Amino acid sequence: MSFEYDNKGKIYTDVIPKTAISALVQTTTHLIQGKVHVRRDERLKDELDRDELFLAITEAIIFGPDKGPPREVPFLAVRRAQIVWVAPDEEVEQTGSEA
Repeated sequence: MSFEYDNKGKIYTDVIPKTAISALVQTTTHLIQGKVHVRRDERLKDELDRDELFLAITEAIIFGPDKGPPREVPFLAVRRAQIVWVAPDEEVEQTGSEA
């Protein structure tokens, strides 16, 4: 990470502040529940429209097609080409679990 200072001592960094949005992500083979991080003052759709190969999801719970037990991982990178649909997870947000 790089830091820059102006003549008044203000610090500038490469960190982009984001808001975590609870979401359901359906891929071609799995359903994922987790948090998608969106830049402030932008929408979930804006994050999905970015020209990047992968979408980062944190606190991910992965449900497989075999109906086996879900797998929980702290971080998951999903290839955007494999995403079928994404929806805000209103049930999680209503319980106050959103970061």
